[in-house]
Amino acid sequence: MGGLRATTRLFAFIKIAILARILSPSQFGLFGIALLILSLLETLTETGINIFLIQEKEELEKYNDTAWFVSIIRGALISGLIFIFAKLIVIFFRSPDAYSLLLLISLVPLLRGFINPAIVKYQKELKFNKEFLLKASIYTLDALVAILLALITRSASSLVWGMIAGVVFEIAISHLFIRPKPKLSLEKAKLNKVVNRGKWITMAGIFEYLFREGDDIVVGKLLNTTALGIYQVAYKISTLPITEVADTVIKVTLPVYVKIADQKARLRKAFSKTMLVVLAITLPFGIILYIFSREVVLLLLGPNWISAVSVLKILAGFGVIRALTITTHPLFLAVKKQNYLTATTLVGIFGLAITIFPLVGTYGIEGAGLSALIGSILAIPLYIYYTLHILT
Repeated sequence: MGGLRATTRLFAFIKIAILARILSPSQFGLFGIALLILSLLETLTETGINIFLIQEKEELEKYNDTAWFVSIIRGALISGLIFIFAKLIVIFFRSPDAYSLLLLISLVPLLRGFINPAIVKYQKELKFNKEFLLKASIYTLDALVAILLALITRSASSLVWGMIAGVVFEIAISHLFIRPKPKLSLEKAKLNKVVNRGKWITMAGIFEYLFREGDDIVVGKLLNTTALGIYQVAYKISTLPITEVADTVIKVTLPVYVKIADQKARLRKAFSKTMLVVLAITLPFGIILYIFSREVVLLLLGPNWISAVSVLKILAGFGVIRALTITTHPLFLAVKKQNYLTATTLVGIFGLAITIFPLVGTYGIEGAGLSALIGSILAIPLYIYYTLHILT
């Protein structure tokens, strides 16, 4: 999993570095608007099926057909909503150029719905070598298509076509090589079990979206697409090397924690080691990024993006805190305390909500970075409380 995250993030860095020299910050901002809306609707309709399938000790065959049916309906719903509200969205962001991108990106959730849910078995059964090959191939294809089309078209649509290529490839692999194959079947009892378990995942996902993307929405609304493009790219750079470490840990530790959830001493020991490793890796990353933020921007993005330096310094601290706090998420999920995720994220949103408008109005994109940092700091005490409650 470490190899997977390192490989995919390397491609992400290369992709950003190349595209930043082909596309303008404004074009990145247009793509950012389309991505914000897609993420919002995917979050609002999140069913928590993948988490449910990992938590369940029963075989995937029992729930795979129901999960696939729900995924297809969800994808079609998201696609339709983007298509219907596209004009209202561009009016809200005062960006008519984003309309065509919104229509194009509406294909992504429609296609994602057809991915075989059994693809989660690689994580459930700790087959991370296969997960590595699959995800690395998807990210590689996405990056190559996006870069090639950007060179040809000089359009932000190249970023969306990269996503579409990756999704189509994942659909093909999930049905050709992963068993069981799903059938269009829906059993009410199984659906109710999934929905009841997933409701806290849905709420946590909504709050997580608002905390993660709320600053982007305000920047896009109060400032402009250029500012949004600069802020989003700075955000990605600041969190990629840091939170990717935490994401790797989450992928690995969730299925492991599930297996030892009823052995408190073993669970406590495993979590403590995990947290220390994440801290030892992410803190130096954050310090380096803070000290050499100007050099990082010039090296990766070029001189046209120099205004990202100041916000990158702020977001470096946010990235370290974020990596440490989300390391607790698999612990909460392993003991089926999805409500803990909802509560901790809600506190972060509160800090973001009360500071985002005055700080962005006063300091621009630097204010957005400060607001995200404040929200993450306010949530720390609750993360500590819930963690101790589980482990002691």
